Amino acid sequence: MPESPPTYHPGQIVPASGIYRCDDACSHSYESTDVKGHRFPPLPHGCGGTGWVLERAAGHR
Repeated sequence: MPESPPTYHPGQIVPASGIYRCDDACSHSYESTDVKGHRFPPLPHGCGGTGWVLERAAGHR
């Protein structure tokens, strides 16, 4: 059985730059582009989840 990706909570330090999505399973797609070392933002109004999950990693150029 595959493991679930880790969920990060608002205010935690971003471990890797990338696009994160709200972990709510609703039909809306709430995303945030976050930079390693910064803090995760609050969850958007309407997101019923508890945190952010990495959707796509991004590198620096």
